[in-house]
Amino acid sequence: MGQKSPSHRWRSLFVLAFGNTIDTTDGGLINALFPAIRQALHLNLETLGLFTAISRISRMIFGPLWALAGDRWNRKTLMFLVTGVWGVLTVLAGLAQNQEQLLILYSIGTIGTVAAEPLTASITADLFSSEERGKAFGALRGIGGVGFVLFAPVLGLFSQSPEGWRWAMFGMGGLSILSGILVLIFLKDPGRGASEAIHVSDDRIRKGDLRLLLTRPTIWLMAVSMLMVTSLVLFSFSVTFLVDVRGFTNAGGTFVLAFFAVGYIVSSFLGGLLGDWAHRRAGFKGRIVLMQVYLVIYAAMAFLCLQIAWPVWLYYPLFFIFGLISALGFPGAVMPLVSAVVLPEVRSTAFGFLFSFVQGGVAAALSLGVGWLAQRHGLLPVVFWLTTVPYLLNAAFWFLFYRTVPRDIERTKAELKTRDELVVSSSHDYLLPHD
Repeated sequence: MGQKSPSHRWRSLFVLAFGNTIDTTDGGLINALFPAIRQALHLNLETLGLFTAISRISRMIFGPLWALAGDRWNRKTLMFLVTGVWGVLTVLAGLAQNQEQLLILYSIGTIGTVAAEPLTASITADLFSSEERGKAFGALRGIGGVGFVLFAPVLGLFSQSPEGWRWAMFGMGGLSILSGILVLIFLKDPGRGASEAIHVSDDRIRKGDLRLLLTRPTIWLMAVSMLMVTSLVLFSFSVTFLVDVRGFTNAGGTFVLAFFAVGYIVSSFLGGLLGDWAHRRAGFKGRIVLMQVYLVIYAAMAFLCLQIAWPVWLYYPLFFIFGLISALGFPGAVMPLVSAVVLPEVRSTAFGFLFSFVQGGVAAALSLGVGWLAQRHGLLPVVFWLTTVPYLLNAAFWFLFYRTVPRDIERTKAELKTRDELVVSSSHDYLLPHD
């Protein structure tokens, strides 16, 4: 017997999206403000690669640990800790007087900011049913895009002042603390498995559940696919790319990305809706088709926007179009598929494994490599080999999912059905008279 949709789910989703957006922005402040920080603290381009790598390494190491904690303990309490209390570290980073101080404070800060993503994804999957998850994940990313549209030009304005980057960190730290307060007041965690038509008898992660997670071929294929999703590295260097390669000012580069973000917002909602529509038309295979189309178009737009020197004014509409396709795949395909092939109790762990450990590790290595290569060969050729080529390869790789996804979904349904029958049987035995 199916369960009703959790109450207050859209309000909870907004709170989750706000906290996740603030944490993501906190983690990326160095990237957005680096040209100004570089001048103030006398840094070089390789240092940007180092800071970017640190955030990715934190994502790789601590993201899965926070995800495991989310499958073991109270997710609302953890969200308050990482989105609220941890904001103090961002405030302190704004007080740094040299590279060493900034490095230490920023490194500690990233330990907390990487937690929101797997926790948010897990709670969202429990708030919405399988048929609606594309819409929910799309809204989650779309709200994050709205935040970026608002923050990007403001950060650009802060960068115009020699000490403006400090005030930007003070402000983001304060917003992080505010997001923690909102989590305490408004977030309603529905519980693990609340959106499933089954009974989840144990809130806590079990060794058997982890074993079943690791036996899902789809999860391992997703891990390989994440190796070829390099957009995290691209956006870490995007402002600096526009400044160094295309001649923009720091503020001008952030405004170009604001146009990208406007398109990204539309793309997030559209991707989720397209994914749900494809699911209704062709089941989960429809989501796979959507992902392949997205990967091919993304590769083409990355080449068009980054490899060709356009008149300055043309970058704004081009990056808007780039944004329009940039979020189609993940909310409409990747996140709903991951949610569908694993048990509810280990969704945080699954998201943490894929998006924190695997993707974070790859991004950390690439960030160091991009900084080193760009210092010697320039950003232009490096960006080509790390965007267009991997995305085209990934589109071909996704043909493997047509075989594994249906099988893993059926296995998960069978395991949930068996568990449900055992719970019903146990309840029935309890109600029977005993000698």
